[in-house]
Amino acid sequence: MTSHPVKRRKKLIEVAIPLEAINAASAREKSIRHGHPSTLHLWWARRPLAAARAVIFCQMVDDPSAVPEEFPTEEDQENERLRLFKLISELVLWESTTNEAVLKPAREEIRRSWRRCCADNADHPEAAELFNPEKLPGFHDPFAGVGLYRWKLSGWAWRHTPVISTRWRC
Repeated sequence: MTSHPVKRRKKLIEVAIPLEAINAASAREKSIRHGHPSTLHLWWARRPLAAARAVIFCQMVDDPSAVPEEFPTEEDQENERLRLFKLISELVLWESTTNEAVLKPAREEIRRSWRRCCADNADHPEAAELFNPEKLPGFHDPFAGVGLYRWKLSGWAWRHTPVISTRWRC
């Protein structure tokens, strides 16, 4: 690696996230007893899947204020942020876990942000290796595998339980 600085844009999680929608979906998840992974195995530090999906999405997507070329005014930025919040509100619902109509636009938002990052760093000495717009980078999943498996993203986690390991293989 070189000491060449990597240009980065502010992510959605650094500015705002729709906490009310995330909290409501997380609370609802606790009451689901059929078809939910938490019914397979009880572990002491279970994280709601709704929170995992929301946090991972918000970490990977640029905040509209960081994209002034597309959203020049504060009003445009706020409208785009509200659109992303609506997508997150749908994404965190348990029913959306396998709903491609929700997952596909979310994946596309992640790819849009990655393509911007690649364009911003096109002059980096290792751009061909590090910033390939067609290949998303590996991602560290802070939820130990729970967040990435539905996103179809490559990544790693460092706290696997047997249930998580089984789900990674599915």
